[in-house]
Parts: sequence; structure tokens; C-alpha cells
Amino acid sequence: MDYLDLLPNEIKVIIADDHEIVRAGIKRILSTEKRIKILAEAEDGKIALSLINEYRPDLVLLDINMPELDGIQLTKILKETYPDLIVIMLTAFEDYHNVERALSAGADGYLSKDISPSFLVDAIYKAVLGERVFSKSILRVLEKPLAVGDSDNSNVSITKREQEILNYVAMGKTSQEIADILGISVRTVQNHRANIMQKLGIKTASGLVRFAVIYSSQQKLEN
Repeated sequence: MDYLDLLPNEIKVIIADDHEIVRAGIKRILSTEKRIKILAEAEDGKIALSLINEYRPDLVLLDINMPELDGIQLTKILKETYPDLIVIMLTAFEDYHNVERALSAGADGYLSKDISPSFLVDAIYKAVLGERVFSKSILRVLEKPLAVGDSDNSNVSITKREQEILNYVAMGKTSQEIADILGISVRTVQNHRANIMQKLGIKTASGLVRFAVIYSSQQKLEN
């Protein structure tokens, strides 16, 4: 079965970017896709928040550097208010600091503005199906050495259950969602997460997400 067959018939999208020419380009790309319906566009974060509250989209594309409320601040608000809303950063910033901030805020993807039209569309579809999405340049940023403790990570053993949990973390699933999928308690999931972080010397939740994304990507390549 083609993964496109799993998509809903309509994906409602809002675009937020402070450059009109960028918004026009995104709209032109997405307007060719029958499944994607662009509900509105915003030139700053506060307008975007108002439009999202009004229209309740399935997915939003956010620039980082916007007036009033930047994309990462907006992401944090949106994820607290609408946990199921898919938030993808589409930005010119390709540095570790901003990627880390976006992941910490709960972003479901981080894409560079130099991606191709087909990559953008594919990323939207994959995000709707539950994947965290990153452009290749951002994956290279993520693949920089993790800021972990003194343990030798090459000798760390990850159990099969921990592998499953890492894959779900990479997809953006919460501990409750992972527990429901695997048929185990939330406490058990949290214990597994804590064990993984201890093994790797990872200190923050965003650090775990970052490792999970890289680990999951490597597993897919090996398989």
C-alpha cells in the first residue's frame, strides 16, 4: 500500500512567515496538492495564534524569526493548548541552538527553506502520518556529538524495548501515548526513558529527543 493511501482527504494548513514573497511561494507549492487546504496566512506570531485559534488547522508551518511572537515561542504555546496540532518549523536558521529550542518547544519537524517543493510536500504528509520530519541539512546539525556525560556511548547497550520507545520518542509520541501503544504503564515508559538517559549521560528531554531522532534514522538506514 502506498503511504499516500493512509492520508486523510483534507489536511488543513496555516502558514506563518513575515516575508510575503515566502508565503506566496509556499502557497504556490501547496496549492497543487489536492489533499492540502490552506486556511490562512500570517505575517507575525500573534496573528498566527489568533488564526489558529479561529480555524483550528491540522498543521502549521512556522518561520522562527517573526515579529511580536517568534515561531519557537508560538510553538510552545500551541503545543500546550493543542497537543495534537502538527507544528513544523520552516526557516533559514540551521544552527544547533535553534533546532534544540524548537525540539524543546515540541516542534514536529524542522525544515530548511532551501528544500525542494517535493520535499516540503512529502514532509507534510509524513508529519501527518506521525513522523518527525527534518531536512538533510538539519539532520547533519543533529548528528553533531551529543552533549553527554563521560560514559563511552559506543559500548552502551540498548534493549529491544528501549529501541521501541526511542522510535516512538522520535515520532513525537508522549509517554502516555507510548504506554497506550505498547500496552504498558506510563510509569514503565518513564522508567525506560530515565534508564536510556542515564546510560547515555543525557541530561535533558530535548537531548533524548535529539538522540532518538538520530537513532531512529540510523535504524531505518540499516534495515
